[in-house]
Amino acid sequence: MAKYSKRKALGQHFLTNPGILRKITAVIAPEKNDTIIEIGPGKGALTLHLTEKAGCVIAVEKDPSLIPILRTLSRSNLVVINADFLSVNLHELMDNPPVKVVGNLPYSISTQIIMKILENHRLFTSCVFLLQKEVAERICAFPHSKKYAPLSILLKNYFKRKIHFSVPPGSFIPPPEVHSSLISLTKKDQPDFIIQNDHVFLEFLHVCFRHRRKKLINNLKEAGLDLSLIIKVLKDNDIDEKVRAEDLTLAEYIDLFNVWAR
Repeated sequence: MAKYSKRKALGQHFLTNPGILRKITAVIAPEKNDTIIEIGPGKGALTLHLTEKAGCVIAVEKDPSLIPILRTLSRSNLVVINADFLSVNLHELMDNPPVKVVGNLPYSISTQIIMKILENHRLFTSCVFLLQKEVAERICAFPHSKKYAPLSILLKNYFKRKIHFSVPPGSFIPPPEVHSSLISLTKKDQPDFIIQNDHVFLEFLHVCFRHRRKKLINNLKEAGLDLSLIIKVLKDNDIDEKVRAEDLTLAEYIDLFNVWAR
């Protein structure tokens, strides 16, 4: 019971379905020149597939009880690190970025991990993550969707986003209470827009989405932006004053943000 409780506390659900593991590996498409960081490798089910084709796999596992299991894999191209990915200095971890990063992410901290990837997006060529289905849909959402959110918008600036397939709870031990989805984030050659400060831009987006049912104009007004200025920017961009936050594109948000940041 103690071991199960610890697994539950860490949000660990080990993927055991061989067919799903093969499908995930195919999406990752490891090659001999690749360095791949695997977040939360668990007992190494996916790690084994990666080490068969990648040049180097760096497995970052928080749970110390799993480290001996990972080291028994005895692969010359495998580096096992007992650490919390959220606390790792990525610049020290990588000898030759950019690299691929993959993982079956704990549901409770998946957004935090995605934010760390965003903050260090220059270090990665692609990301392949197994996430809670709702989180995956939010990350990959487009305008006019109820799932469209600040994270969707900021990620779109740097990555091509795609949901590949869903994974049922029965593919894991212990089974989670929700379905999962596999997503890929493929780095764009150039970002769509140059954003001077991603954190400030994200804060601005959260202001816009603070009350989803309200008009965007009301959310911005409540945040202290001059009403006449908001109306002018909307008019200049042919945006209806009755629009809600979920209806704007990244380009339209960039124009609004440039006014906000003055």
